[in-house]
Amino acid sequence: MAAETTRSGLVFCGGCFLLLLVLPPLLDLAGQQYLLSLACRALIYGLAASSLNLILGYGGMVSLGHAAFVGIGAYTVGILARSGPGSGLVAWPLAVVLAMLFALLTGAVSLRTRGMHFIMITLAFAQMVYFFFTSLETCGGTDGIPLSGRNLLPGLDLNDDRVFYYLCLGLLTLLLFLLHRLIHARFGRVLVGSRENEQRLQVLGLATFGHRLLAYCLAGGIAGLAGALLANLGEYVSPSMLHWTRSGEIMVMVLLGGTGTLAGPVLGAFVLLFLEDYLAMYTEHWMAILGPVLILVVLFARGGLYPLLAGHGRQR
Repeated sequence: MAAETTRSGLVFCGGCFLLLLVLPPLLDLAGQQYLLSLACRALIYGLAASSLNLILGYGGMVSLGHAAFVGIGAYTVGILARSGPGSGLVAWPLAVVLAMLFALLTGAVSLRTRGMHFIMITLAFAQMVYFFFTSLETCGGTDGIPLSGRNLLPGLDLNDDRVFYYLCLGLLTLLLFLLHRLIHARFGRVLVGSRENEQRLQVLGLATFGHRLLAYCLAGGIAGLAGALLANLGEYVSPSMLHWTRSGEIMVMVLLGGTGTLAGPVLGAFVLLFLEDYLAMYTEHWMAILGPVLILVVLFARGGLYPLLAGHGRQR
């Protein structure tokens, strides 16, 4: 039965990946090329949601400050690109490093708390970063930073939406592969074990705090990369990227797709963003429709959409 479930999950993921590969030409045939930008946005948010899932789904760390990492990555690109499109080989790694550094500094404090205290302290740190950038006139203040163009990468024209789409798809695929290896390694087992019974692991001599802090830093770095890509997609950096509501949106994507599953957060990002876009075409009160849809998913698909559609158990 377990092998059968795994097989069904692989078939579902393989089918989704093939669909994403052929999506740009399919949109061209359907005359819906504008949806390619939305698909890019969903891939990037899938990246951010997967990073949150690492600490939420596997580590049991409910964070409402994840948007801070996304915003730091985006502002790194925006600040470096003020004098013209900079090199992605410089801006993107720097965005990852700065987001990881912020995660290290704040995580060293936040991870000493649990439950509601952890949620509130991550929210507080994120709001501090939000108000810092909104008050910083050299970074545009509340107006944000417009970019003169997307970053430059050798051999790639990122101003071509198709090229940028496949780059985002490639980065997301690589990330999911690395997360799969990480979760099924000793590190991932300790991370999951610390979520279930941290005291027992400590009695066995395992440094659970170090594992949780490293996971928090990795999640921050991946979210920083998502922020750098998001800034390139819209060619604009906005303080709204740092707001706590953005953290809540990323968390909804994880819960909607399925916590503790690799593909679930990506599925949740696509479903949420495409639902928002589709419903907004018909009514300005689309949130009144989206809300009950999310409630139905929580009530009847408690594991998320991915286990429901793929018949796949949680990857623990």
